[in-house]
Amino acid sequence: MSEFSYIAQKKDKNFNMKGSIEFFTEKEIQKALNFHKSFDGFAETDLVQLKDSAKRLGLSNIYVKDESSRFGINSFKGLGAAWAMGNYIAEKLDIPIEELPYDRMISDEIRKKLGNVTFASCTDGNHGRGVAWVGQMLQQEVKIFMPKGSGSDRVKNIEALGAEVIVTDLNYDDTIRFVMDEADKNGWIIVQDTSWEGYVDIPKWIMQGYSALVLEAYQQIERDNLPKPTHAFLQAGVGAMAGGACGLITNLCKEDMPTTIILEPNEAAAFYKSAVANDGKRHFVTGDMPTIMAGLACGEPGIIAWDVISEFADGYVSCPDWISANGMRLAANPVGNDKRFISGESAGVSYGLTNELMINEELKDIKNQIGLDENSIVLCISTEGDTDVTAYQDIVWYGKYNKY
Repeated sequence: MSEFSYIAQKKDKNFNMKGSIEFFTEKEIQKALNFHKSFDGFAETDLVQLKDSAKRLGLSNIYVKDESSRFGINSFKGLGAAWAMGNYIAEKLDIPIEELPYDRMISDEIRKKLGNVTFASCTDGNHGRGVAWVGQMLQQEVKIFMPKGSGSDRVKNIEALGAEVIVTDLNYDDTIRFVMDEADKNGWIIVQDTSWEGYVDIPKWIMQGYSALVLEAYQQIERDNLPKPTHAFLQAGVGAMAGGACGLITNLCKEDMPTTIILEPNEAAAFYKSAVANDGKRHFVTGDMPTIMAGLACGEPGIIAWDVISEFADGYVSCPDWISANGMRLAANPVGNDKRFISGESAGVSYGLTNELMINEELKDIKNQIGLDENSIVLCISTEGDTDVTAYQDIVWYGKYNKY
């Protein structure tokens, strides 16, 4: 695979399609956002406008939803874990979740009815930290399994929230299969953002929880009387954030929806690979996936995410690691009066690609196919901050993963 690969997805979008975007209506995602707002410490995250950077690049504007401050855990992942684990508890108790805001969910009344639950998950770091944080908030036991090569900072961050952490000698997708076996033997509840046959409810809830950040962003845009994005660049691992975001944006905008592009690292470009095959099926990437974008190092697209993305995304870009590294450095060193923000290895790819498409003449054909010009407003999701401090410093301070 070359450094950059792009494929457009040309089809007539069926905006009345059932079974995929019906989970991501504004009404459904507002329920999730309302639940999040009931948690102690909830606050909106910033929608950063990079006006000076956009002007330099020849764009109208760049919006970045900065999730590094979400719930104090340095990433967006608590949104999905909270909504999924909350829904599991609500269904187990047969109580509508609208009647179970956070303060009631941790009440003696509810805890007595519920008893103890053990939640288990596989993670590269951020998702596990989100599950561990929710477990701590809900006073439930959490076991987190991590693939080989997981950074020590990420392990420590999860352990600090009271979860038990087990690092395996397997890759991410094989670690998920290991967790499935262990959960089945021990009666644990798996909280995973990827879906498979017979396991769709919790991934659907996680995707809805993630989508709340996009609804919040669009509400901020409307509140500040800003023009809506013309483009949305969404990074994908198993596709939970990208799929949920794509589904919600489709419901919010319909025929006015922005050009939506899915971004992946070259080493784990399973959505891109599936789009190239063009047979409607998911195609997997196997083996080791040595990318700095650890949260995107997933070789098997989730079923729900694929259903949404394959129908409503406009294209796919497979990117080298230095694109994300450049995005991290650009975020930390803004142009003019633009606000500085901290963007981690899985978060910098959208801003990094936006920059590269506008300055690199060799990518002019891709830029033109995507339709980027002086009228374009690009929405990027910076999904994490410096969750691995050493890696962040190596990249931003010392220039690691520089294309030059």
